[in-house]
Amino acid sequence: MADDEPTRRGPQGPGGGRDLTQGPIAKTLLAFALPTLFSSILQSLNGSINAVWVGRFLGEDALAATSNANIVMFLLMAFVFGFGMASTILIGQAFGRRDVDGARRVIGTALGAFILVAVAIGAAGWIFAPALLRLLATPAGAAPLALDYLRVIFIAMPSSLILVMLMMAMRGAGDALTPLWFMILAVVLDSGLNPVFILGLGPLPAMGIAGSATATVIANYVSLAGLVLYMYVRDLPLRLRGRELRYLKPDGPILRTIVVKGLPMGLQMIVISASALALIGLVNREGVATTAAFGVAMQLWTYLQMPAMSLGAAVSAMAAQNIGAGRWDRVSAITRSGVLFALLITASLVVLLAVADRPALALFLGGGSPALPIARHIQIIATWSFLMFGVTLVLFGTVRANGSVIGPLLILFIGLVPVRLGFALGAYPWLKADALWLSFPVSSFANMAMAIGFYLSGGWRTSRMGVPAAAPPDPQQCAEESLADAEPGGRINPAG
Repeated sequence: MADDEPTRRGPQGPGGGRDLTQGPIAKTLLAFALPTLFSSILQSLNGSINAVWVGRFLGEDALAATSNANIVMFLLMAFVFGFGMASTILIGQAFGRRDVDGARRVIGTALGAFILVAVAIGAAGWIFAPALLRLLATPAGAAPLALDYLRVIFIAMPSSLILVMLMMAMRGAGDALTPLWFMILAVVLDSGLNPVFILGLGPLPAMGIAGSATATVIANYVSLAGLVLYMYVRDLPLRLRGRELRYLKPDGPILRTIVVKGLPMGLQMIVISASALALIGLVNREGVATTAAFGVAMQLWTYLQMPAMSLGAAVSAMAAQNIGAGRWDRVSAITRSGVLFALLITASLVVLLAVADRPALALFLGGGSPALPIARHIQIIATWSFLMFGVTLVLFGTVRANGSVIGPLLILFIGLVPVRLGFALGAYPWLKADALWLSFPVSSFANMAMAIGFYLSGGWRTSRMGVPAAAPPDPQQCAEESLADAEPGGRINPAG
């Protein structure tokens, strides 16, 4: 058994990270993907539990309202999320160099710049929420509820952005456990307080859908305050004290690096969320029941895509290390293992959902809801497309590991805008609402075909040549970029 210890635990790489250039590929890949998968499940569980409370207590109109509001919030979160990822990468690199002061300069610049952005987004969202909902053609029955929900949620926007940025930064510093505990705190508070504020339990007044949003506000601000307090009580490396507080004044070169590194990740998330916004605008025209059904379907799709996201991130990080080590023989094997695992795990979930779709959907809607048969119909038509989605994410993870980020961005844009939206609009006159659901497998097939062609062309293998002494991107950067590929689903926050 002693001989198995290095493989089981994983040898240490530079900066204390795990060395992914040794050991059995399949076993190492799965072990590396599991923590990311657990974190993603926890993030999404909060949105699902809240959707159950809203759907069961307040009905289809309220559920349709939260679906519209959450997509709007996802777009705005995505706008700055790429820059949060870039900050995480720079902090990870600083810790790899044992440069704690450099890491504090990065977190100071990131917070100093994006606290202002977060407050501005929250204020603008409150003011322009009615216009956003009109732009989405939110159904008349859901529009007042969506406005009540969205305006309260915008109050949570500054805390949400700062909390996510701090958690990502701490993971960049090598601390994955502390963010997990405060993520659990936010989930427990939000999910637990939802029925209290919705129904007005105890001395509290019944607030309806605004109560659901109020629970989110309280959970985010309490978790943020708790995390900041914990950082100072435990004297964690990223806290700023005394003269270090001047780092909150953004440093020009660091801020430029964050923007340059974050722009490709931010752009791809904006493409994904803007496409989702346009599609839900089309769905809204089908009425409240259809919008509620689509919202529930997106909740379940959030979980279907998690294995592919986690495997894509693991493949990307593993491939980056092996490219850096010149182990190209392992890169192809890593990709094959990732594709195989993504297909097997996603297929198992698709079959499970096909067998148990009615009870799963009824959790949100109730067994007698008119939206339930619509949701089941959507699942039958569109759910299997996540098999192709998984293949695409793994291939993207590999090519990004050698610094090729423009190709995946262009493929996503083509697949999600002209292909998905073009099919949905073009086929609508004869397929009606089914054109909307079929646009998912059509766009997934287009993305997969383009990704396979791009991967097999081999141009990405030399994408960094010609730059003297160029090294592959940091493995953490590759993993963060892979986590930005997901459909918005039922989440308010992007994964990461």
